[in-house]
Amino acid sequence: MMLKQYESFDINNKLIRNFWDISHTMQRISEGKGSQKRILMLLKENGDITQRELTEYLGIQPGSASEVIGKLEAAGLILRTPSQTDRRTMDICLTQAGQTAASEAYEKREQRHQKMFACLSEEEKQTLLELLEKINMSWNQQYRKK
Repeated sequence: MMLKQYESFDINNKLIRNFWDISHTMQRISEGKGSQKRILMLLKENGDITQRELTEYLGIQPGSASEVIGKLEAAGLILRTPSQTDRRTMDICLTQAGQTAASEAYEKREQRHQKMFACLSEEEKQTLLELLEKINMSWNQQYRKK
């Protein structure tokens, strides 16, 4: 949703406003950083992983991860087993049903991504990608902690 005063913004503020709006839209339609679908897809990508590694990778609190993992386990989508290398941790892996659910989540995400950029030609997508990569590199150098 564009603000009434958008037309009076200078070009830099219009760019920022569009990035802001796009960011909010992406957060609303994505799987979420600690969602069940995101965890299933992460396990499909990486194979077995410890609960601690999963929590760190997702950037969520251990209690939040435990709750979601418990629900996935109760649904028969993952298995938790004691780690053979560190008895204080649990290894997590997908069951066959979890593999299927992760594949379905990937398919839906891919369809959503196709739809999100359907308004652009392939040439426009390439130009946008090049510009975003340039901005991303610059912002990483300027604003990320070193």
